[in-house]
Amino acid sequence: MMNALRALWAFRGFILGSVQREFQSHYRNSLLGIAWMLLNPLAMITVYTVIFSRIMQTRLPAVEGQFAYSIYLCAGILSWGLFTEIVTRAQNVFLDNANLIKKLNFPRLCLPVIVVLGALLNFVILFAVFLGFLLLIGQFPGGRFWALLPLLGVQTLLAIGLGIVLAVFNVFFRDVGQFSGIALSFWFWCTPIVYPANILPDSVARLMAFNPMAILIDLQQRLFLGGEMELARLAPVLVLALVLCVLGGALFRRHAGEMVDEL
Repeated sequence: MMNALRALWAFRGFILGSVQREFQSHYRNSLLGIAWMLLNPLAMITVYTVIFSRIMQTRLPAVEGQFAYSIYLCAGILSWGLFTEIVTRAQNVFLDNANLIKKLNFPRLCLPVIVVLGALLNFVILFAVFLGFLLLIGQFPGGRFWALLPLLGVQTLLAIGLGIVLAVFNVFFRDVGQFSGIALSFWFWCTPIVYPANILPDSVARLMAFNPMAILIDLQQRLFLGGEMELARLAPVLVLALVLCVLGGALFRRHAGEMVDEL
């Protein structure tokens, strides 16, 4: 572990430079630049808010306020966006960097770190807008805000662990990337992000205990809506995240040589 950390520190310039180049390349030659990062989620949140909050008159249990549903929706979509960005980018990290892997000698652990840092950078920019909205309407959670850090930490571990497992399989079976995109779409709608969990039948609602993202997003929504938070619910999600990280690392070490030939 210490050797890996020392290797990452030695290549910190490579990591930070890669994150910077990747970020700049997304918005180069674009008139609106970084605004595109904000426009896509804002458009989605606006559409969902109009449809579900105004037309369908969705109501959240034990939550009052004109902006309650918007806060609920923003917290869920921003959290899900971070998770899916890490997973989808990580699953292609070896394919996208095949030439780099073959030509340069560097710690391969740098690649998932670059993915995570890039996704977190995008998330921080979006989240800053959300926090500005909360401050504007007087709904900033105060000291409870710091409970977000362990939630995001566990979520990031879960996402990168799953992403690396998929990345190894994706090198040998290219259908994995296509399948995971479909699976994530289903997973989104199986997670109470757009709709509250209380509208589900009891038999279905009980299954949410086995959906790690449902637990993480529910805790984040409760944080921003002033609901009761039980951080002990994080324990099984943390265990799952650590198992996936260990599994991903083991798969990579076992198949690293074969992967280079396959790439």
